[in-house]
Amino acid sequence: MKIAILSGKGGTGKTTITGNLATFLKNCTMIDTDVEEPNSHLFFSMENKKHEKVYGKVPEIDESKCILCGKCSEFCKYAALFNTKKSILIFEESCHSCLGCEIVCDYGAINFKNREIGEIISGRNKEINILYGKLNIGELSGVKIINRLKKITEDEKLLLIDCPPGTSCSTVAAVSDCDFALVVAEPTPFGVSDLKMVVEMLKKLKINFGVVINKAGLGNNEIYDYLLENKITLLEEIPFNEDVVKFYSQGKIFLEESEIYAEKFKNIYRKIEVLTNENK
Repeated sequence: MKIAILSGKGGTGKTTITGNLATFLKNCTMIDTDVEEPNSHLFFSMENKKHEKVYGKVPEIDESKCILCGKCSEFCKYAALFNTKKSILIFEESCHSCLGCEIVCDYGAINFKNREIGEIISGRNKEINILYGKLNIGELSGVKIINRLKKITEDEKLLLIDCPPGTSCSTVAAVSDCDFALVVAEPTPFGVSDLKMVVEMLKKLKINFGVVINKAGLGNNEIYDYLLENKITLLEEIPFNEDVVKFYSQGKIFLEESEIYAEKFKNIYRKIEVLTNENK
């Protein structure tokens, strides 16, 4: 089973839920696809670390063949190519490696070279395999790294995917092809607004999902009304209290500190299994 954990915005508690769920499940693999700022691994000690460089393809212009027609720069929606009177300027950081510029060039003037965009770090903590991606500073897209993370782990029996926040291209890449999406939301007006965007995205992707309310008791009842009106499953609530904040600030997995939370994550996974089986 592949379970994606996502949220409408940063700071909702997505990584906290991922780390605790992985600890409860034990024999699983966890990948952090928030490659701009990965932090899942900070809650675990990792042994036998391995590093793998990730490369993207960026265009090179063969000036002996290029007639400066400008088709490649017109095609590129990311402004990685710019046509001047004397040459084609290439902004490598903006390139998304779609390779479309080569297709539209009628003169065979475009070749490609590899360019390092980041890396993947992998290791193990007791029964948990941990992998995370790191995008190099200045890069605009981490989709290549996310796709590589998913490729490496595609045969894992139980995979948890800590997704980037929001509904960007990176989030879509991370959540695509998963069996279930666990959406973490907070009970505030801002949290409900972000939750609605995630729900809309998941419905378009036709991915089965449920919601965990983190920081329960912080806001009002708007989020509960929304879930009820839209027949969205509430998987569990994690209370907003001093103990949870203290454990988090100390880098601890709070499931290991209290049997109350162990029962909550048992309940979360049990409901996910039921919902997944119903959807088959």
